[in-house]
Amino acid sequence: MKTFFQTIPKQRINKFHVAAALSIIFSVYGFKLYQTNQLPKGDKDNAGLFLPDGFEALAVVDSLKGSARHLAVNSNGDIYVKTRFHNRSDGYGNVALRDIDKDGKADIISPFAKYESGPFGTAMKIHNGYLYFSSNLMVFRQKLIPGQLIPDSKIDTLVIDYPPAHIHQGKSIAFDGKGYMYVGWGAGSDICSDGKPGSLGEGKPDAEIPGEGCPHLIDHGGIWKFSENKLNQTQSQGKRYATGMRSIIGMDWDRSTNSLYAVIHGRDYLHMLWPGLFSPWESAVLPADELLKIDQGIDGGWPYYYYDQIQGKKLLNPEYGGDKIKQGNGAKLAQPIVGFPGHFAPNDILFYKGNQLPERYKKGAFVVLHGSTIRQPYPQGGYFVAFVPMLNGKATGPWEVFADGFIQSDPVLTANTAGYRPMGITEGPDGSLYISETEKGKIWRVMFKGDKAKFGTAQLAKMAIRKKTASNIKDPDPIKDDLERGKPLIASAVYTTYCGTCHQRDGKGDGARFPPLEGSEWVNGDKTRLIKVVLNGLSGPITVKGQSYSENMPAHGSFLNDEQIAEVLTYIRKSWGNNSDQINKDDVSRVRKSEKK
Repeated sequence: MKTFFQTIPKQRINKFHVAAALSIIFSVYGFKLYQTNQLPKGDKDNAGLFLPDGFEALAVVDSLKGSARHLAVNSNGDIYVKTRFHNRSDGYGNVALRDIDKDGKADIISPFAKYESGPFGTAMKIHNGYLYFSSNLMVFRQKLIPGQLIPDSKIDTLVIDYPPAHIHQGKSIAFDGKGYMYVGWGAGSDICSDGKPGSLGEGKPDAEIPGEGCPHLIDHGGIWKFSENKLNQTQSQGKRYATGMRSIIGMDWDRSTNSLYAVIHGRDYLHMLWPGLFSPWESAVLPADELLKIDQGIDGGWPYYYYDQIQGKKLLNPEYGGDKIKQGNGAKLAQPIVGFPGHFAPNDILFYKGNQLPERYKKGAFVVLHGSTIRQPYPQGGYFVAFVPMLNGKATGPWEVFADGFIQSDPVLTANTAGYRPMGITEGPDGSLYISETEKGKIWRVMFKGDKAKFGTAQLAKMAIRKKTASNIKDPDPIKDDLERGKPLIASAVYTTYCGTCHQRDGKGDGARFPPLEGSEWVNGDKTRLIKVVLNGLSGPITVKGQSYSENMPAHGSFLNDEQIAEVLTYIRKSWGNNSDQINKDDVSRVRKSEKK
């Protein structure tokens, strides 16, 4: 009888035929695929990463069709990735990767699992023999079968949310080891107001009755607790565990303190909404993104408060009477373990449990900082992996730079020019770290090959220098780091003030939250529709140039007059390669009047 290899012409046998054959053999016979006593060789230049001395990195895969959110690694070394764009991966929401020849590279890459989608579904975790993953609105799981790369078990639905979906509904998850699962339920608002400059926030600050406060806090803006095994649970069948959080993209349970921890995104647009109170520099570095210990019943303070990491205080937001000084009841709220600089966007957290890395990394948390999109005119910040040294739930020192080099250029003016945006982090069975990124779907494996006994300040020195010097990490100088200083002003003052923060100076958007204006069918299409978008705002999801976007655009009609709207729309219809007809004041007046009828 011919073997599998004998059926293939010799000139066609390659690594991938071998990989496929071995995968079949291992799946059938259940052979162990993973050895933990040898580590593969790191890539040249650590696949582009800067790491502390003694560490090496390799690229497991350079790109994935659906790009990547969070990831998990099974006990045999198989990697599972939550994709971001199902439509780019033939409708599949997950990808499985297997390394056959132990070189650290993925030999088999297989998309699988079709389910309710959305670009911000985030979770991917392995727990008690199940693979858990999420969309914007649901949490699912599949039973993993030993030796089987692609689970053929049915997809169970554990938690059900209801439309409309919005950008902060990432459905991050964590498990406490006692049969409960915690699910992040982000709020569909930046600050619980209508988004107009100078507008007051909805609801009464510090309201004890939910209905008297921000309406988003009634069923969003917090973390809910569910059974990890009960199917088809709605939010009402869970229990609110914590509140006052705008966007919860990463959570993990720390066994040493037996507690839940989460990374929280702060609010945006301080200068755009309150230009007389906050400077562009203050709006770039404030407010902080937070690492919080989530005890049951805590209140993070959103939307009434923000954390100022420079002052080290929670202060009232201006929508609720704040003036950069007033604290209100901020001191009574949950205080962060760390306040990262504004808009760094912490998107995942990991408490390390393995033995490969130096012992110090068991005393703290890794935090993945996805990177900002709205720091103009200053360099975008974040785009690296930090480590926060901790003991008993408290920081024992300043946060450190663990992995950098993702941006591939310095400085980054707009998010779409960054090479990579790190997203998720997890631990493999041998103690290696795995890092995912969203733009191309690249996966890195980070390994330690130095002397653990001698690892210390000297090995961290070059990363400490990066913290002080790299434009994406250090606090920008208000004058020297203004990237617009000395450049010609953009022709449209309205665009600079109200549009460029999201859609970027170059009109390309950020590739994630904010759609491009360059070549957009919305910009170059029907004039009336475009005018209505500016007058009335727009809620997603919408599709622009084949990609879905779910961010809400606030109405501008109440504070921009007809002449200003005509000017800015003509500007965008004539810029960045667009060449559509101009819009005049009378066009805007006509549409505005028709909307009032």
